[in-house]
Amino acid sequence: MSHLSMVWFDFGGVLSPPLERIYEAYEVKTGITPRQLKAAIKGVADEMGLPTMAPVEVGVISEPEWGRRLARVLAEQNPGIDLSRAELETFGRQWFDGIVANPVMVRAYRYIQENGLRVGVLSNNVTEWGPYWKAIIAPVGEVDVLIDSSEVGHRKPDPEIFEIAAKTADVAPAECLLIDDVEENLAAARAQGWQTVLFQEDEQTLADLRAATGLAGLTDLL
Repeated sequence: MSHLSMVWFDFGGVLSPPLERIYEAYEVKTGITPRQLKAAIKGVADEMGLPTMAPVEVGVISEPEWGRRLARVLAEQNPGIDLSRAELETFGRQWFDGIVANPVMVRAYRYIQENGLRVGVLSNNVTEWGPYWKAIIAPVGEVDVLIDSSEVGHRKPDPEIFEIAAKTADVAPAECLLIDDVEENLAAARAQGWQTVLFQEDEQTLADLRAATGLAGLTDLL
């Protein structure tokens, strides 16, 4: 294993709860099912010829504009759908309402940092969502480096975002490790020379991080 100096945590699905749980919570809030919402998000992106969340994750359009398009596509795909409880033009506020960080990954973040490695957050995210998701990860404490796709104009799995992250942290790519729940993102990171850990569940991730970092106490954090 190469020398490691920087561990990067993904936000959605790693520091946050699993995305499926957030989709389910959104259905409780709005009545829009995960299937309906995912299809509409894809529909908006397809119209623009972009990957699924790219229109807002690299700031091609604003959150309000994305929300208006989402409402239109939801109605087209689901005639008669009730959108009265959905606040689509301020989507992030409602999406993240009531969501709290994954406590095990928060403990892992802090433990790694306290034991001498730098720790960052590398997230595909949306400009207008910043206040909400950053509040969710506040329990991790100080973030050494934060790379947000909407601020740098590239998103995972674009190779450029990994180049930007390593350069911003002033570390070699081989000294970086990314924890992410999306294999496509990890494959892209490895192509840039990074080390990776696939998040599937807490226990497995802690074991893989222990192997990668040599920090034996990680597996005691459950």
